[in-house]
Amino acid sequence: MKKIIWMGSSLKDLQDCPEGVKDDVGFALYEAQQGEMPNKSKPLKGLLGVIEIKTDFRRDTYRTVYTVKLGESLYVLHVFKKKSHHGKSTPKPDMQVIKSRLMFAQKMAEESK
Repeated sequence: MKKIIWMGSSLKDLQDCPEGVKDDVGFALYEAQQGEMPNKSKPLKGLLGVIEIKTDFRRDTYRTVYTVKLGESLYVLHVFKKKSHHGKSTPKPDMQVIKSRLMFAQKMAEESK
């Protein structure tokens, strides 16, 4: 089973989510640790090897972004509530956080070899 590494504030952000979201994300990450593709997930457009878990809860949408393509660990890059109800794309500020944390995760994975 892959070890989970929480990048930045991602663990705290998940802990701040409603219980239903935490349950869904926790189960999806468990599936990912087992090497499976969770039902509620899909590849994040524009970033190879980055997966997005989408959870709807009480008219809100929460997203958890992670990657498993870095060594033996699963890196959770970002957890956030999608504020815009227009369009499906990930908001630009959230994409910047994801890209920044992905670069840091890549460095961490490289150093741990």
